[in-house]
Amino acid sequence: MNKTEFVYVTFIRTTPERLWTALTDREFTAKYWFGASCESAWTAGSPWALRYADGRLADSGEILESDPPRRLVIKWRNEWNPAFKAEGDALCTMTLEPVADVEVPVVKLSITHSIERADSAFIGAVSGGWPRILSNLKSLVETGEILMKPAAHAA
Repeated sequence: MNKTEFVYVTFIRTTPERLWTALTDREFTAKYWFGASCESAWTAGSPWALRYADGRLADSGEILESDPPRRLVIKWRNEWNPAFKAEGDALCTMTLEPVADVEVPVVKLSITHSIERADSAFIGAVSGGWPRILSNLKSLVETGEILMKPAAHAA
């Protein structure tokens, strides 16, 4: 079977412990996930959910690996788009590595989002979403402010 994979790497001025908290704290995730929040006990075998601010389920899954503050692996299923949901479970791996030989703490954050399916529309969609989310995360951790807020819609 073919695989579709998206990889994104960024460097964030912080410690691995602080970045782990930013990735796993429900209230903090809501700040950079455009109002959605990640919910889990963050231990292997525990359920995982991404919920919109109004409580609707965006994505669901299970924590497959949790090695704070180094590695997190999530079995991930889209819940809001029937075509994406029909593709089945994807795998999201987050790796946090401290950068050596720099003056201030810096962490290399690598996100790999993949699915055992050729030409996945879901992975195509997340390849546009992850850069926005991680740009917000980086800005929030480093400056205290997010980079992009959702546009207000006219009534």
